Amino acid sequence: METTVGLIGRTREVVIHAWSWLNYKPVYNGDAAGMPNRRAFPEAHAMWVPAEDERRLAAYKLLAAYDQNQAAELAAVGGDIHARDRREFGDPSMLIDTVMAHVLGREQTITVPGAEHEGAERKGDDDVPAEAAMAARVQEMLRDWAEDEQLPMRLQQAERKAVALGDGVYRLAWDRGKNRPTVRVHDPGFYFPVIGEDADGGDYPTRVHFAWELPEDPKRGLKARIRRITYELDWIRPATGSGVDQAGRAVRAPLPGTLPDDAAEGEEPPPPLTPGDFLNPDNGAIARQYAWNDEPSYVTCYLTDATWNIGDIKGPCDVDSLPLSVATFATRSDGEVLDHLDLLIDFVPVVHLPNTVPPAEEHWGQSSLAKVLQVLDELAGTDTDSSRASATTGSPMVGIWGKAAVGSNAQEIAPGTVWTLGEGGGMVAVDTSKALAELRNHTHDLQDRTANVARLPAVALGTMDPSKVPSGYALQLSLGPLDALVSSMRLARDHKYALLLKMVQRLFIAGQHPDWAGVQPQPAQLTFGAYTPTDKAAVLEQVTVGVDKVFSRETAIRMLQDAGFPIEDAAQEIERIESRQFEQAKALADATGSTKAVGEFLGIKDLEPDPAPPTVVLPATPGDQAAPDAQAVTEPNAPTGVTSGNEEQGKSRGNTP
Repeated sequence: METTVGLIGRTREVVIHAWSWLNYKPVYNGDAAGMPNRRAFPEAHAMWVPAEDERRLAAYKLLAAYDQNQAAELAAVGGDIHARDRREFGDPSMLIDTVMAHVLGREQTITVPGAEHEGAERKGDDDVPAEAAMAARVQEMLRDWAEDEQLPMRLQQAERKAVALGDGVYRLAWDRGKNRPTVRVHDPGFYFPVIGEDADGGDYPTRVHFAWELPEDPKRGLKARIRRITYELDWIRPATGSGVDQAGRAVRAPLPGTLPDDAAEGEEPPPPLTPGDFLNPDNGAIARQYAWNDEPSYVTCYLTDATWNIGDIKGPCDVDSLPLSVATFATRSDGEVLDHLDLLIDFVPVVHLPNTVPPAEEHWGQSSLAKVLQVLDELAGTDTDSSRASATTGSPMVGIWGKAAVGSNAQEIAPGTVWTLGEGGGMVAVDTSKALAELRNHTHDLQDRTANVARLPAVALGTMDPSKVPSGYALQLSLGPLDALVSSMRLARDHKYALLLKMVQRLFIAGQHPDWAGVQPQPAQLTFGAYTPTDKAAVLEQVTVGVDKVFSRETAIRMLQDAGFPIEDAAQEIERIESRQFEQAKALADATGSTKAVGEFLGIKDLEPDPAPPTVVLPATPGDQAAPDAQAVTEPNAPTGVTSGNEEQGKSRGNTP
């Protein structure tokens, strides 16, 4: 969204848009029309690039130049003759890496709500609900997929793009060879979503293009080309097959319809349907029942991979209106032509990752360098001045007067050089060390300003001396701006990664992977780890004192994981802990008297109960009287019919019949 402000009869206009924070750069806003310089950003002015994307592509290139210490080189291309003398020491790259590390945390974990009952399920607990068992199963399979797909590396790639440029892009696809969904990271400069004028920028686009130019290759006889990969949601159409047109191009064409045996003469054949589709007789539309939906759907996602020779494109057009009549379509490894190929899914498998929460009605995020770019320019200028001042400090300028200096404007200065001066001669050295010290102090001031504006305190940048921290509470207070920054950036990512994991589950189901048969997609999340220094001893003491008293063991294990303790699986760790709690097991046995409860607590299946102990009989003492209701006890070795003396004594007293 752009805002134009006219001043004094429209003699000057100030245009405010998502990238107007770069307007101060002559190379970015040096064109007569206020557009980026054509020599520095020729890609942004390509004939197929939409006008609303020109500033965005130029901003991406300029930000990438800062990241690669090439901002001065880009400024020189734009006409700044002194730009190549500027020093760039990697401050923008360091800031990007620091922000990315704090946003991602120490580790990233896929979690599914309800999977915490996994330990109970392993013990064979019949009370575990089916939903919890399903959540645990999906969580385990998603983690296996993340390991196979090297998801942590993909996260690093996309997050660095997002932090540096403001946007990152994931593209997912079902790989038949690997038999799993694959995820790839794309430069946002190749990403062109189609957002209508009446649409909200925050809405999910129904058509997305990935487009880029391919340079001319004379050795292979290839001209300059444009390649475009398009995903589009549209109504389900009749089934198509791969074929060729009259020009010999590989295309997709509708399959012929088949009439039933009892069809009347002259009856039109019904449209051919993809297996699983059905024709709704009420509206004549084709519907499809997806495994993850309760109701039939009428839309599907189509994939098109086309290439154009730039010379074949006539007339004005952009990336969304390139003529398909002169395009060449790619062919997949299984022979399917990628010309509106039905992917059998009802979503676009593309996830746009903004670095920040986009403003209202906006689609794009903002780079972490945006607010500090002018400070970084000042820092580069100060570094350049410091380099020049250090040269004069190490090799000072010397002034000489006297006869020895006659006829010579300068003399070589080297260690051990002896200068002989005549009567009245002398020399003086220009001391520039004070200027160098001031420049270095100014450098430190600019670095502090950069940290303050970027909300990265010195402790987060690693430039603070730990001995100067008065207390842990003071350290925690100094991390307040960083906490707010990371919370806001993670808020912009939570929904995006949940969407990515939902797409992965649906692609597994659509690909008919045997392990995912009968699985219902679960609301999986990507949880980021801790990013601030933690006092492990203090956390361990809290857990030891408070577990099973003020919080559960699940919460205690989560606290230990956040503190950096090497615990990979919380449920398994709880199982190991409980299997060795013998004192608690003994107390449980004394309280309940149930061997089964003790076995379940220790995780021991089929624990055999102790046999019943034999009845203890004390020998009779002479002279003692038996109890009135005492029963006869047979002597162990007495023959049948012989009773003990107690029984006989009871009979003589008439106590037994």
